[in-house]
Amino acid sequence: MTQYLLSVHDPEGGRPEMKEADMQRLFAQVDAFNQELQSSGSWVFAGGLEDPSTATVVDASGTEVMVTDGPYAETKEQLGGFWVIEAPDLDAALDVAKRGSAACEAPVEVRPFQAE
Repeated sequence: MTQYLLSVHDPEGGRPEMKEADMQRLFAQVDAFNQELQSSGSWVFAGGLEDPSTATVVDASGTEVMVTDGPYAETKEQLGGFWVIEAPDLDAALDVAKRGSAACEAPVEVRPFQAE
């Protein structure tokens, strides 16, 4: 089985237009999806991320270590959360991603991990 990263992308600043009831509905949908993944044996790990403004970037690629506030990428969309799953092939991972995207009502990118 191959492991895949299913990453959820949110617009910059999150989803401020969402009402509390809508957020609770999304949480319930994602919880149900997570339970489905765990029951099926596909679940490896998952998590939601704090706002990109809480990020710190550490760059030790040069002669000095640089530490800066904020997200590394200046983009209109940011990583909001992710699942790591195991699936027999890309088609199966894409099927899981479709259900995950429906649950969180956001785009989900699917990427396989490199072979060991």
